[in-house]
Amino acid sequence: MKDYDVTGMSCAACSARVEQAVKKVDGVEDCAVSLLTNSMRVAGNASPEAVCAAVKKAGYGASLKGAGERKAPAPEGKSLLPSLLFSLVLLAALMVISMGHMIHLPLPGYFTEYPLAAILTELLLSAGVLFIHRRFFRNGFRGLVHLSPNMDTLVSLGSGASFLYSLVMTYVAIGRDTMGQMEILHNLYYESAAMILVLITLGKHLEDRAKGKTTSAVEALKRLAPAVVTVKRDGEETVIPLDQARVGDVLIVRPGDSVPVDGVILEGESAVDESSLTGESVPVDKAPGSKLFAGTVNLSGVLICRAEKVGGETTLSRVIDRVVSASASKAPAARLADKVAGVFVPVVMGIALMTFSLWMAFGAPFGQALSYGISVLVISCPCALGLATPVAIMVANGVAAKNGILFKTAASLERAGGIRTVALDKTGTVTTGRMALSDLLPVPGVSEEELLSLAAGLETGSRPPVAAAILAEARDRGIALAALTDLATRAGYGVSGRRDGVLFRGGKAEIVQEISAVPAPFSARAEEWARQGKTPLFFAGETGFLGLIAVSDPVKPDAAQAVAALKEQGREVILLTGDREETAREIARAAGIETVVARVLPEEKEEKIRALSAKAPTAMVGDGINDAPALAAADLGIAVGAGTDAALDSAEVVLMKNSLSDLPFLFRLSRKTLNNIRENLFWAFFYNVIGIPLAAGVLVPFGGIALNPMIGAAAMSLSSVCVVSNALRLNLIKRKRNALPKERVESIGKEEKQMEKVIRIEGMMCPHCEAHVKEALEKVPGVLSAVPSHEKGEAVVTLSRDVPDSELAAAVTAAGYKAVG
Repeated sequence: MKDYDVTGMSCAACSARVEQAVKKVDGVEDCAVSLLTNSMRVAGNASPEAVCAAVKKAGYGASLKGAGERKAPAPEGKSLLPSLLFSLVLLAALMVISMGHMIHLPLPGYFTEYPLAAILTELLLSAGVLFIHRRFFRNGFRGLVHLSPNMDTLVSLGSGASFLYSLVMTYVAIGRDTMGQMEILHNLYYESAAMILVLITLGKHLEDRAKGKTTSAVEALKRLAPAVVTVKRDGEETVIPLDQARVGDVLIVRPGDSVPVDGVILEGESAVDESSLTGESVPVDKAPGSKLFAGTVNLSGVLICRAEKVGGETTLSRVIDRVVSASASKAPAARLADKVAGVFVPVVMGIALMTFSLWMAFGAPFGQALSYGISVLVISCPCALGLATPVAIMVANGVAAKNGILFKTAASLERAGGIRTVALDKTGTVTTGRMALSDLLPVPGVSEEELLSLAAGLETGSRPPVAAAILAEARDRGIALAALTDLATRAGYGVSGRRDGVLFRGGKAEIVQEISAVPAPFSARAEEWARQGKTPLFFAGETGFLGLIAVSDPVKPDAAQAVAALKEQGREVILLTGDREETAREIARAAGIETVVARVLPEEKEEKIRALSAKAPTAMVGDGINDAPALAAADLGIAVGAGTDAALDSAEVVLMKNSLSDLPFLFRLSRKTLNNIRENLFWAFFYNVIGIPLAAGVLVPFGGIALNPMIGAAAMSLSSVCVVSNALRLNLIKRKRNALPKERVESIGKEEKQMEKVIRIEGMMCPHCEAHVKEALEKVPGVLSAVPSHEKGEAVVTLSRDVPDSELAAAVTAAGYKAVG
């Protein structure tokens, strides 16, 4: 796949000609030309020289883009503005002479006495405007020579015909008397020839300004990476240009700096704002070993990191590549417009010629028949047809990127709106994908702290996710690990160790029962936890049984609300997992999913997805790592990947935030975009279907209106501006946060009776503080979610049971803040 810059295109007919020419080149498998970005993407093994030669033969220019380079369209508005302003001055003087009498502006006495002088002045002023905007004639007639007429051809023919007719009448006026010259003066079309070019240029200027706004998201992403980077070489700090950074360089990122490359932290701790990539406003804590991504912002401490990916390989560069590639690709909705645009200009030229001929045949004056023919040429607008789809796609991709959603192609953006079934993988998609301690149940006489201290001490030498969950919980609660000796691991069963000569064990019931009996109530509770998808762990010493701990892969906090929102949109949600039936149903219950397909092997997921797709358009949502076949088989593959390479490569859509709450917004954005495209196409077709007959004067015999060529030119310019402006409305689409009624969310997982508590908290100063409090509260057993606000000085906590206030207050205190009520 190669990208090219294309020059000389002015309308949809141009892009259609270029596309047709390139597709005829040997070795080209596919070609997509974007009028909006003046670019072209070519698939196949054709040489760049052959592709560029084909474009040149069609009458345009092409050049291969630099490797890894992604350019947004450069607005032409600045280059058009000076010539536009100068031509407006000339046009104003021309209009005063030619049409000033219509608004009672008297001609200077000299022009009244010598009308020929006024005629010659109009000639000079009009010629000046035509010279300023000569590019229309250069491009238009070049299109005719290459048998590929375009919008510039229509404009140049209309303006040129007006000027030539007026020039002939100027020579006729030389032989007339003063009265005859005055009559000719009022029947010239110099002002039409000039006005057509000025109005089209004005419309192009406004269109370019609007089109520039459609690429604002891409430009904003490009500005995220700093121009220079501080590296540590030979023990000294050196500032070098970003493009000189290499893999393996040791970089220094100070507070307030943007991270220049993807890397891993070697030294330092800080909070990093990753909202530019994920859309998530809450800063992320970073420590040695944490990953850093280019374009994110270091908020507090100094970080020393090692560069792992630079240049076009960084996540930021690949995100930009995704956005630009999706915008440059063709959506299915654009195909009809492209087909029409390909034959539009020749058809319009034929209609204009037929209009002129028919009016002459019916006895109309030559000037009037010419006026109707010119009006048909200048009012027709292939631009609106060509822009109807790409501008909407570009804006929608920008909105999606700002919200941490990446579309691979325009087709995937379009298909998303028609999805009726959403299949969700369990691990890492509905659940967090990380084990966490969910329950602590010590025997009477043993506190939770004592049980957790012993368990963490036993798990010190162990590496599995279960051990990591217990150690993390102890660290978060500030509990010291029990000092044990003779630590040992029995694979598949558990761990053991000694304290003061006493043997302690933890793990499965079998290993614990060797030194202590397990009370029946605790065995029953362990079985209940297992049915809920949790992993129960038994702990005991030679002195007796100590208690139970459960770890689980918890459901994401936003999963239930996301599922409810999908159902509100009328979509069926299915949980598709290889886990056992009991665990899958417990997770589905917590997330509010009714349909569960469990015990599905990875290779069987693809078959299940194909079966679902046969019934209704289906999206598969997975973590992008082991779901690749299913993602590819679905009508739409969506990876919930938090910016991982696997996610960026494996699916048509990537949710960078790793959040299911993006799914409803994704589908709503697609539906709004489809509606916007339909509106644009309707306007483009409707405008031409109505405008061309009016310009041809079909209503004149019935007492209807006749369009002056100047009005036709103004209408043509406004049509493109209207299409682009309508697409910009997509920027107004906002995420619906907590859009569902509270009682609707609370109905999810009906077996859990939810309740809310509001905790007043002192010490929160910023969103970073909110993140600490949220994390601390959501680790308390029984807390479903916590929403802190540093502005209100409170946290709203949703509970599945009545958690004691003391536990909530302790969690807040452990996080470094004060709960005051």
